[in-house]
Amino acid sequence: MVAEADFTCHPNVGVQYLCVPSPTPANIEADFYEVSAAAPPTATPISLELSRRESALSCSTSIQSKTKKFSPRICSGSDTHIGSRSSNEDEHVQIDDLCAHLGTIYKWSESGSFYAVFDGHGGADAAAYMKNNATKLFFEDAELPQTSDIDEKFLQDLESCHRKSFLLADRALADENSAVDSYCGTTALTALVLGRNLLIANAGDSRAVLCRRGVAIQLSQDHRPSCQVEQKRVEDLGGTIEDGYLNGELAVTRALGDWYMKLPFGSASPLTAEPEFQRTFLTEEDEFLILGCDGIWDVISNQDAVRLVRRELRHHNDPQHCAKELINEALQRGTRDNVTAIVVCFSSPKSQDSVPSERPRFRLLSEEAQKKLRGLLPGN
Repeated sequence: MVAEADFTCHPNVGVQYLCVPSPTPANIEADFYEVSAAAPPTATPISLELSRRESALSCSTSIQSKTKKFSPRICSGSDTHIGSRSSNEDEHVQIDDLCAHLGTIYKWSESGSFYAVFDGHGGADAAAYMKNNATKLFFEDAELPQTSDIDEKFLQDLESCHRKSFLLADRALADENSAVDSYCGTTALTALVLGRNLLIANAGDSRAVLCRRGVAIQLSQDHRPSCQVEQKRVEDLGGTIEDGYLNGELAVTRALGDWYMKLPFGSASPLTAEPEFQRTFLTEEDEFLILGCDGIWDVISNQDAVRLVRRELRHHNDPQHCAKELINEALQRGTRDNVTAIVVCFSSPKSQDSVPSERPRFRLLSEEAQKKLRGLLPGN
């Protein structure tokens, strides 16, 4: 079942997303949007804009819904596990208060938070570099918009700046000073919260899933060779998909690093660090966000993950505990990868629906009613 939505498209590229999921166990859902029949979502208008940059498809999406005044109260927790691998190549960043973290660099009027998941491959160096330099790459050295008014132009400028940060980070991994081998790379998924604005940027197959009134809404596209639009982009640029792998080697079509597979700077390459974006205007219906690497989503559906986190939040109100439970669930379901999860809460969990109290079984009668009742009894 798919949530109804109105799409307004302005494509520069004549292609449409159609994802062909890799073979998965029968109990795993692979829908891009997943909804629960128990809690049907309100239809929300979605605008989708497609454009090319360095001959790589760039997607910017906005989700909006009408709401009363709402201000997110951010609280987050995270967990990571080596899984069945010999080493953990995942890294993540978790900053609930950007203003306190950045100090005088932070100029915006709205409160901000920043989160990222980096899923490394070919070693942990690329993911570690991104974690250690995330603040520098995305904020300190970035040409961020300085206006205090967070309007449409501000958000467009912020998205453009974030895109540039991804590409500059990719180039930094090719620099000898980074000490990252050309055969090492990482996916990158980031979430920036500014007031009620949520900006998701993704290059790779980590995933962002929003819980809206108990309904799972996927906010990022998995960049895998099984995705038809990625297949077309790769093949148009001279790449191939062999046995489900890019050029027969890599399980993702977008990543930072991996310079042995990329063409020289400035040239369009089948493997790209170009991120895709989605902007969401948060409402009181938005309960929390899950950021997770593919080791989670390989074995847990979006809706199952939301259901688990929502249940644990109602019991414990602790996002750290929720992230750990999500990791444990993935391990129990047999994931064979490293697993990392961040749970970002936007408000306190609503209390369990109260059960109406039963009416008293016995009721005291007034003196007049007692007299009438005695008059009806035999012998009176």
